[in-house]
Amino acid sequence: MQLHLNTYGTYLHVKDAMFDVRKKQDDGSWSSMPLAAHKVRSVWMGRGTALSSDAVRLALQHNVDIVFLENDGKPLGRVWHSKLGSTTLIRKRQSEAALDERGLRLVQEWLCTKLDNQAGFVRDLKKHRPQHSDFLTDKVARIEQLRAQIARAAGANVSELTPSLQGWEGTAGRLYFETLSYVLPQAWQFGGRSSRPALDPFNAFLNYAYGVLYARVEKALMLAGLDPYSGFMHRDDYNHKSLVYDFIEPYRFWADKTVFALFSAKKVNQGHTDAITGGFSLNAEGKKLLMEAFNEHLESDVIRHRGRNRTRASILLLDAHRLAQFLLNDSTDGDLPELDIDIREM
Repeated sequence: MQLHLNTYGTYLHVKDAMFDVRKKQDDGSWSSMPLAAHKVRSVWMGRGTALSSDAVRLALQHNVDIVFLENDGKPLGRVWHSKLGSTTLIRKRQSEAALDERGLRLVQEWLCTKLDNQAGFVRDLKKHRPQHSDFLTDKVARIEQLRAQIARAAGANVSELTPSLQGWEGTAGRLYFETLSYVLPQAWQFGGRSSRPALDPFNAFLNYAYGVLYARVEKALMLAGLDPYSGFMHRDDYNHKSLVYDFIEPYRFWADKTVFALFSAKKVNQGHTDAITGGFSLNAEGKKLLMEAFNEHLESDVIRHRGRNRTRASILLLDAHRLAQFLLNDSTDGDLPELDIDIREM
């Protein structure tokens, strides 16, 4: 269970060796919701919420990480057990791979999978929107051309190809989001990706979903013994979680699909976002709507993955561990982790 607290004044403490979520009601009374610690995987704390030191201790005892979120859903920081089970060898190999062929091959795999998912999603849209068939067919073809350029790129390491790879990826992203906007109801169409702040409600929802996904990716990488700050394509600046931004690429589609489904099914209304200086931000009702749908997409829905039925949350953990095992392979000829996902079952 993901415990997501985003209502102002909500308080998490411990009662009878259990988590207890307290919330003040309109009449001044307090509601109480007890939860067994072993059933909670992580606690997500939004702005204006609070917790006790006993709740932190209980979380540490049960390996429950506590994530503090910004208003847009991006993780600000986290508290979890210091015994991560990581190894120095994995992180050493991670740094070495950034300087040789393995880093390039991994980035190509992640970006190609991302563009496969984008093209596949647009292709699926044609089934229910025949009136836009020519427009959507053109977008699929152009995204697939960019995917082929990424796959063909050759070099000694990823750093010398990063500008080209990011350029192709960025062009594909513009085509992709232009397409999503085009097929949405007119009231929700948008002018491209925007963040900090989001310039429209669609991007406000998408930014929050990406923020939650960043936190999940970071946890998966750390549990696999990887360093989230040491990446291959994204810059290794101070406090910049480069590997998180690299590794998340194939999985962004999970957030895209969840948000698009909410808007296309007309489940979103103007009351789910608030106007802020220069843009829009999700309010408590919007966060509740999104997180119910996104958690179900990640934790409950089961898809076919490598011959087995799995949840998307478990796939993320599995692929992080497969990346660690790949990096531990002494040979640069080792098989790449197969990160592609069967989009038809999503």
